[in-house]
Amino acid sequence: MVAALVAGALFTKQILWTPISAINMTDIVSNQFKMSGASFVGTDKNGEPFKLRAQTGYQEYDNPDIIFMDKVSGTIRRTTNNTKITDNITANRGQYNRTKKTITLTGNVHVDSSNGDQLRTNELVIRL
Repeated sequence: MVAALVAGALFTKQILWTPISAINMTDIVSNQFKMSGASFVGTDKNGEPFKLRAQTGYQEYDNPDIIFMDKVSGTIRRTTNNTKITDNITANRGQYNRTKKTITLTGNVHVDSSNGDQLRTNELVIRL
């Protein structure tokens, strides 16, 4: 009996107790996973590379094809009139739809192109 009490006391010291009030159930239910410093790399339908980085990225259980991103930056390369142009992009938020192959950027969207073009808007949809 004494051995059981001593073993029980040692066992409970190794358990990290988390009070129920400290658990954010909304986050657990809505987010499948969350990443810090997320990076997504791929090619578009023309074989041109793109790279996106986000301060945070997450997916939702009921919407697994969309990756939600915060504080987005990245580069996209495109060809116009046989000239390769690199677009440097930043935005407050983004959604990368893997099925539709689109990136929807919202909030303070800036595009600075290697050919000198600049774009400032609140929403931009990029078809990959």
